[in-house]
Amino acid sequence: MRLLHTMLRVGNLQRSIDFYTQVMGMTLLRTTDRPEQQYTLAFLGYGRNPEHAELELTYNYGVDQYELGTAYGHIAIGVDNAAAVCDAARAKMATLGGSVSREAGPIKGGTTVIAFLTDPDGYKLELIERPQAASELTQ
Repeated sequence: MRLLHTMLRVGNLQRSIDFYTQVMGMTLLRTTDRPEQQYTLAFLGYGRNPEHAELELTYNYGVDQYELGTAYGHIAIGVDNAAAVCDAARAKMATLGGSVSREAGPIKGGTTVIAFLTDPDGYKLELIERPQAASELTQ
């Protein structure tokens, strides 16, 4: 068994594609439009299945906002330098939406450095400093 993808419902598909490609550095892998069923899917990631898990963004026609609920936590992404990613993201998010919701720093009671970004729909992304894991994404 393996994790294939995570699906998020979004209120503006192009805004979310722009956020995940321009701020998070993902690649738009494919899209599927289903007008009869009134939804469009966009799959993004740092690589394709089966080698990498993907992020599925689902836009349901006419729905521009969702309640996230209290069960959702975050998506974790390994990065070389969380502070640098936050700085680069902050500049891009000024026009694309989203925010840095926790600056880079060690976790409570530990030494692992993390930060959090919030995408334009309110979903949290945890950045975890793992230089080796992040560099593997680019190989």
